[in-house]
Amino acid sequence: MRNKDFELLAPAGNLEIFKGVIESGADAVYVGGSMFGARAYANNFTEDELLEAIDFAHLRGVKVYLTVNTLIKNSEFSKLYDYLLVYYKRGLDAVIVQDIGVVKAIHEYFPSLEIHTSTQMTVTGADGVRFLSQFGVTRVVMAREVSLAEMKRIHEETGMELEAFVHGALCYSYSGQCLFSSILGGRSGNRGRCAQPCRLPYTVEGKKDEYILSLKDMCGIKALDKLHDAGVYSLKIEGRMKTALYVATVARTYRKAIDDYLESPEKYQENMPWYLEQIKSCTYRQFTTGFFYGKPSEE
Repeated sequence: MRNKDFELLAPAGNLEIFKGVIESGADAVYVGGSMFGARAYANNFTEDELLEAIDFAHLRGVKVYLTVNTLIKNSEFSKLYDYLLVYYKRGLDAVIVQDIGVVKAIHEYFPSLEIHTSTQMTVTGADGVRFLSQFGVTRVVMAREVSLAEMKRIHEETGMELEAFVHGALCYSYSGQCLFSSILGGRSGNRGRCAQPCRLPYTVEGKKDEYILSLKDMCGIKALDKLHDAGVYSLKIEGRMKTALYVATVARTYRKAIDDYLESPEKYQENMPWYLEQIKSCTYRQFTTGFFYGKPSEE
């Protein structure tokens, strides 16, 4: 790890992006394999690619987390052990899990493998964290509706390592638990096949092409000091389906912001215009801080 105060966690949809975000300063990278991932339409890693990625990362002191973050059917459980075994033997650092049954199974199959709960598990309080800790969970990814003040209280009451999304696309539904795609086109977001109908235009009260469900992107680069105070360790960038340029730019910018903040909070504030210029150069959406400071307004 580059420092003990923050982990910069970046996404990678393929091996090229994986190597790029490591070069851009990521401390850890999360990826999807051939099964059980919430981005079924991303260019997910083959077994050989993921094994190569683990070796590439570990030679550079970077960790690799595998997404196992869909709801798994009873008939699929028999495949879970064999799927994870090869990566476990290679030194996979952690799995990111949504399904509580999968959490229990992985803890039984691989008791030394770290388990991080997905934001889609919707953990919003200390009692939920304490419940999960009995199944070997070592990190909880906060539900996106949790404020910084609530994160701080959860960390202080439980001592659990916390992770929070700090940048990227937001889901219109509560922590991604949405049925809209399933209803509209039979593609379940909870099975990794969301068609993102919230990004489409709709006719509202006679007005055509109204993007009433399309949210702004999350941007927490101004909140590193508050995240640090809240006890959040891992800063997560969204984007396993984003381009290499986008992910590398965002990772590189957050890397500098983190390093500047840890060196000098004053330097971090002075360089804020540069961070924002870099971030804005790779997206067309406006930004929000989500629920960090409480319930968002209509803006």
